[in-house]
Amino acid sequence: MGELYWLRRPFAHRGLHDATRGVVENSLSAVKAAMGKGYGIEVDLQCAAGGMPVIFHDDTLGRLTEETGPVAARSMETLCRIPLRGSTDFILSLPDLLTLVDGHVPLLLEVKSTWRRDGAFEANITKLLAPYEGPVGVMSFDPYSVAAFRDAAPSLARGLVSERFDARVWPELTAGQRFGMRHLFTAAFARPNFIAYDVQALPAPAPLAARLFGLPLLAWTVRTREERERALRYADAMIFEGIRP
Repeated sequence: MGELYWLRRPFAHRGLHDATRGVVENSLSAVKAAMGKGYGIEVDLQCAAGGMPVIFHDDTLGRLTEETGPVAARSMETLCRIPLRGSTDFILSLPDLLTLVDGHVPLLLEVKSTWRRDGAFEANITKLLAPYEGPVGVMSFDPYSVAAFRDAAPSLARGLVSERFDARVWPELTAGQRFGMRHLFTAAFARPNFIAYDVQALPAPAPLAARLFGLPLLAWTVRTREERERALRYADAMIFEGIRP
């Protein structure tokens, strides 16, 4: 898709974060730091109560805050009053993120799927994104989530995230499901506009074939010089962390 030219640039993974300087992943400060360097920004959307999105990676609160328990048990408003540990920032809402970025740099939103296949989470994200005029895309490991975005907002850029799908990491999936997702067979119904593939699994036949068919290929998460070189060789852009592209 020619209109997805904005994907062909580096994206800061969870913002340009550095916990040693009090800049926590997926925080307002990490977003501002990435904007200051002109990088695209990749952040995570986790599902709060009522199917509302917040900018947070984990499905529980304990790693990044002084609170405990599932994110899904609390409302978006309540979550956004919780401070991030080691930072002056609070959990960020999607509307506040969109107001801050305001189209100045591209946004990639990794949707942490509920795996319920009811489309409610995706519908709420779509409604919040509808008035946004800047370059933005959604992506997910869950092909049903990607398909839900296709149905709810056909013009919204949507990506399928994939990797090797090791059984130790994805024990809830059958061998057949892991095989199909690793080889992007699920793209047949998810109908993604781009692919995001684990840089450590590149080169691999499925993502390289998708790229030949015109789908932009992003490599994640690039953390070393060797991975950087691999991303430059096999992908159109990288999602990076801890180094500079």
